Amino acid sequence: MKRVLVVGSPGAGKSTFARGLRDCTGLPLHYLDRIWHRPDRTSISREEFDLRLGELLQGERWILDGNYRRTLGPRLEACDTVFFLDIPLEDCLSGVESRIGKPREDMPWVETALDPEFREYILAFHRTQLPELRALLEKYREKGTLIRFASRREGEKYLAHLQESPGKETLLG
Repeated sequence: MKRVLVVGSPGAGKSTFARGLRDCTGLPLHYLDRIWHRPDRTSISREEFDLRLGELLQGERWILDGNYRRTLGPRLEACDTVFFLDIPLEDCLSGVESRIGKPREDMPWVETALDPEFREYILAFHRTQLPELRALLEKYREKGTLIRFASRREGEKYLAHLQESPGKETLLG
């Protein structure tokens, strides 16, 4: 496990899991939200994002946290392991709500309220993008290691086991 993707719905706990994985493995962690978003809540151009992502993908070791469906194909081609946080909608919504008002390593600003548009995006993600993501990842399973968690607790148990057993990165694969 040297080139890792962490994907799932907003609020699933991707960034929290990715930080834990970084701490257990020493792999450098990159948040796609930190690349895409500026502190003033604007975003960089697609071209700049693609360029920066391309540079990261050339690295030998990394964890990339985030979905960004448009760029998932090249990331799946470059990685050797995918962690898929396939968490229930209610848990994702409560995850987003629980981080309001808290500084986060993965975002360049502090959310002060749950934006209704973002809430709708999460609802739509579960209706439309999540089934597509599951299908894409099923195809990826033939190429590399896919580890799916149906709850945050499963991810926490994986990290705890990984911490106890260094060098056994694919314990649940």
